[in-house]
Amino acid sequence: MSTQTALLKVMSDAARKAARGLNRDFGELLELQVSKKGAADFVSAADLKAEQTIFEMLSKARPGYSFLGEERGLIEGTDKTHTWIVDPLDGTTNFLHAIPHFAINIALQREGAIVAAVTYNPVTNELFWAEKGKGCFVNDKRLRVAARQHLAESVLATGIPFLGHGQHATFLKELHQISQRVAGVRRFGAAALDLAFVAAGRFDGYWERDLKPWDLAAGLLLVSEAGGKVTTVEGGDDILTAGSICAANLELHPLIRQRLAAAA
Repeated sequence: MSTQTALLKVMSDAARKAARGLNRDFGELLELQVSKKGAADFVSAADLKAEQTIFEMLSKARPGYSFLGEERGLIEGTDKTHTWIVDPLDGTTNFLHAIPHFAINIALQREGAIVAAVTYNPVTNELFWAEKGKGCFVNDKRLRVAARQHLAESVLATGIPFLGHGQHATFLKELHQISQRVAGVRRFGAAALDLAFVAAGRFDGYWERDLKPWDLAAGLLLVSEAGGKVTTVEGGDDILTAGSICAANLELHPLIRQRLAAAA
């Protein structure tokens, strides 16, 4: 059954409305003479505008809920049990370089657990969504994680540390452990979509470190509801606070974690 509840509809409508602005800005960015400062300023303005749109729509629909956004940080509401966790533009560097692979991420956390999630890719018009206990979907199609059982036939996604960010030496050790045992490793530059693609069975697994709650919150529910397993790289369940993630189907998850542990 792929009918969205009222809650999911609120989240989806907010994502689609914010996406209209991002699509317009992305079109302009394609035409923009990319000067270093100009383009970066342009993107941060697009980011802020998208977050404002989402904030206004969610606040109107569910007054009192707290809001944790990449741009504005935590805004505490009167309802302490619910928090929206929002990334208005995941894949900012892709956006900045006119690479059409980025997403809007909206998750709802209730008493510490993620209970609803939307990840929307405006370019492909793919809306990934899930509600706790009700399955995972893209548009109106039910999703399941891939069924592959061997690393040798698997394609994994990851993130690569870049200038001033991440644990470069750790990453290289992990890549050394993984890359020689799999069919491929991909780095597409948007954690939200990496997780959505694991849920959709496009990627067989995904691992990354040094992420923020808004990168991960929606995706961890998508993968779980698509039948996958999601933990920290070390195997814990405090994913949002630890900022590291390992996501895959039930067969591959321990195999990937084993290789990552061997790199430690």
